Parts: sequence; structure tokens; C-alpha cells
Amino acid sequence: MKRIFRHFLIEALALYFINKNVNGLIFDGGLKTFALASAAITLATLFGKPVINVLLLPLNLVTFGLFRWVSSAIALYLVTLLVDGFRVAAFNYGGYVSKWLEIPSVSLRGIPAFIAFSFLISLLTSFLHWLRR
Repeated sequence: MKRIFRHFLIEALALYFINKNVNGLIFDGGLKTFALASAAITLATLFGKPVINVLLLPLNLVTFGLFRWVSSAIALYLVTLLVDGFRVAAFNYGGYVSKWLEIPSVSLRGIPAFIAFSFLISLLTSFLHWLRR
């Protein structure tokens, strides 16, 4: 139970950070929808994603693991179907410019938006799990 709660907190923190920095995640019901989406993503990550990975195993083997991002995007899509008020409209990142680094702006719609958000969520949750250890 502690493991599931820990995953929930990390997923919620990742969703909050991504929602503040990248436009495109819509939470129509406010905090309630945010909490439901975080719980659904936690359950999809812990229970749904392994099943999806087994179903997509041949494609994952052929692409040497690169198809794993698609399974994360499928899990995110399933969450948007299950949670009313949570949807992925587009992936709009305004970019970042500093003295040493320039990240260009990116705008994606449809399936690429789901893949981009699932990539960011996976990257951030992996980093947060690493920090926790």
C-alpha cells in the first residue's frame, strides 16, 4: 500500500510540474480531476502498462525497446478515456532561451502529443524515483 501511495505522489508531482511548464493537459474539474487523473495514471503505470508491454512485445523486440514509449502513450490515452474532464488537447512548449542553452518551441497535436506527454511523464517520474532512493 505504501508503494502505491508513493507512486501516486510521484505521478501527481510529475503531472503538476508538467502542467505548469507545458500547455496542453486539460483538467476541467480542477483539483478533483487532477487527483483522479493522477490516481488513474498510477494504476495504469503499475497494472496496465505491463499488460500493454506484453501485448506489444514483438514490436518492442524488433525496435530494441523504442516502442516502449508507444505503450506509455496508450496508457495515457486510456486514462483520458476513463477520467472525465482530463484530456490531452495538444503539446505546446514555448521554448527556453538562456545565455548557454536554447530549447526551441514545440507544438504537437494528436498521437505525437500523447507520445510527447508520456515521454515527459516517464522521464520525470523516473528522475523522481531515482531521487527518492
